[in-house]
Amino acid sequence: MSEIKIEVLYSEYANLFGDLMNIHYLGKCIPQARIIYTGLNDIPAFTKETVSMIYMGPMTEHQQELVIQALLPYKEQIQNCIANNTVFLLTGNAMETFEAYIENENGSRIMGLNLFPTYAKRDMFHRYNSLILGEYQGITLVGFKAQFSHSYGDNYHCYFYKVLRGDGLYPGSQLEGLHKNNFFGTYTVGPFLVENPLFTKHLIKLMGISNPVLAFESSIMEAYRKRLEEFQNPKLRFH
Repeated sequence: MSEIKIEVLYSEYANLFGDLMNIHYLGKCIPQARIIYTGLNDIPAFTKETVSMIYMGPMTEHQQELVIQALLPYKEQIQNCIANNTVFLLTGNAMETFEAYIENENGSRIMGLNLFPTYAKRDMFHRYNSLILGEYQGITLVGFKAQFSHSYGDNYHCYFYKVLRGDGLYPGSQLEGLHKNNFFGTYTVGPFLVENPLFTKHLIKLMGISNPVLAFESSIMEAYRKRLEEFQNPKLRFH
């Protein structure tokens, strides 16, 4: 098996909600992996070598604009990575940078990478906080949302997971996130991989490890089972 290389984009900015724990946990699960931290002014590793996974976490709205400008020169390489089944995980509003555009309250638009047909709209005076329960390929997913924006448009042919409780891309939607080949984008934070160990195993398999063993597996699975029980309680409020 070739070397596992995980590239973390712009962690100096994209680090809200403790979501860099996604990477710290992956590093514990795959101790042989080489984790590459790419700064905003660096040339991304994926443009120079084959990487197994690309990760980017949530950031402020201003930082989204900086990230889009940093990634635009590499749009074609990103498209090639997605086409060639490189694993991507984008959490929180990082996903929006790959959409068509982000619309401000005044109607002005920040053009995104336009790799997906959806778009985001900001509402900086109303933070949306929610729990979410969903299902992806038989795996039940749990998580949290904390955001000033929602995405709109048709993601029926490119959604990540079906929502069982809570909202998907926007209030009322039952389809959360974006998915193409091995690209996964979701508003869900948590951190997502720590909260969802079965999906973490799935992600590691996509990177070429056939029988992944999770770090602290018994403890993290017990926490997952307790969280599932809590989220499936019909008395629990999600908003």
